[in-house]
Amino acid sequence: MNIVAEQPWLWAGLLAYLVATLVAMWGLSPRLAGSESVQSRRHERVVLGAIALGVLLLTIAIAVRWVRIGHGPWLNLFELLMSQLWSLGLIYALLYWRLPGLRPSAAIVMLVMWILGSWVLLLEPADSHFPATYYNFWKWFHVGLGKIFLALMLAGVGLGGVMILRRTERGRQWFRAMPTDAAIDKLAWRLMMLALVFDSLMLITGAVWAQDAWGRYWAWDALETSAFFTWLLLAVGLHVRLSFKVPPWLSGVIIISIFALAFVTYFGTPYISPSAHKGMV
Repeated sequence: MNIVAEQPWLWAGLLAYLVATLVAMWGLSPRLAGSESVQSRRHERVVLGAIALGVLLLTIAIAVRWVRIGHGPWLNLFELLMSQLWSLGLIYALLYWRLPGLRPSAAIVMLVMWILGSWVLLLEPADSHFPATYYNFWKWFHVGLGKIFLALMLAGVGLGGVMILRRTERGRQWFRAMPTDAAIDKLAWRLMMLALVFDSLMLITGAVWAQDAWGRYWAWDALETSAFFTWLLLAVGLHVRLSFKVPPWLSGVIIISIFALAFVTYFGTPYISPSAHKGMV
């Protein structure tokens, strides 16, 4: 396999994410201070620094590829994964910095990030053709809003995972430094509300882009249908959470299920369907 110019920067960025993942996991383990078991939080600065370094290195990787092939990372799976790793890292770093209560959940979030990182390492960095339909102002809004939506969902997955794991003795030990389940549940669903806003705006701007690019606002192709069901499931999940007394562990299951559908929509559906989103029009 030939190594292209952006790959060393990509590998370095993923290594920084790996450091953040391992340090976040290590930070869950108790340490002894005198006779009491305590949890030091000094490692959180290392986690945040490693994520920020990973984002910087991925920024360079994307810039190098952009210059090399002449367009941004919009089309093939290698490009989309690299771009998503960058945006997920950037937005999660901001949430990690501003919301101290969710920081221990980074052990879950960064593990998911590294699943994506392992996936991109298996792909060929093939050059892609940039179609005329992608020269469109609305594309930037559509893509940007989608990235914020998925990052908010990922942060919710971290909190949902905590609520599920806390049903076990070991999980309660790992995440004992976090607020109560009720507080975590409240924060997670606030993130889901924001995710619904950005998902709605993503669909609207995508429809406007589709009208300019392909002459129709909506065609119910595989990707559009999957995206609509993701939006619908998120709206239903919020309705259930607001209307019924849902136990925290079940909230976690609902959030992770919504993220799973969003994940398949973003990374799977475009590559198993003839959708115009692939740009072959």
